[in-house]
Amino acid sequence: MRKRGVFCNAACGPPFLFTEVKNIKDLRINEEIRAGEVRLVGDGDETEVMPLKEALRRALEKGMDLVEISPNARPPVCRVMDYGKFRFEQIKKEKEAKKNQRVTQIKEVKLRPNIEEHDFETKIKNAEKFLREGDKVKLTIMFRGREVTHPDLGRALCARAAERLDEVAVVERAPKLEGRNMTQIFAPKINK
Repeated sequence: MRKRGVFCNAACGPPFLFTEVKNIKDLRINEEIRAGEVRLVGDGDETEVMPLKEALRRALEKGMDLVEISPNARPPVCRVMDYGKFRFEQIKKEKEAKKNQRVTQIKEVKLRPNIEEHDFETKIKNAEKFLREGDKVKLTIMFRGREVTHPDLGRALCARAAERLDEVAVVERAPKLEGRNMTQIFAPKINK
């Protein structure tokens, strides 16, 4: 079987399927650097402007890569380092940061103005669970027919819910009548 790669002829298939796609964030290394002169930065404060060929020779002597750190500077700033190890550590840091990032969702709990006590307690327990998990809760009271002429029932229900959720939540938005629905948003309390 013939090995597919970049230098394959048209009969092998499209070569772009087998080449590594460069990420825009990737840095230029070794022969990819286009400048004639570079500023080589060492481990300390030592910086030295030299021709690109000299910098590449120094990197090759150490068995490492010449990496362009700041391409927009004049001349571009480069450093001699192990690029594979550097990329591995960078990817590891990105994954760790992504893992620690928490996306807050808004969970919705729907009620009716004439809800029974047990049903109300069940809905409030669900809202409490969402708040303990770190999500915001949108309490929606749905009015039907002529119930919308009694918004005071909805406000009383919102007040009851706020009282029950007082230990785990703060009211982020007061009750607001929007069409046939009254909504109130609760955010989880931050424990210090």
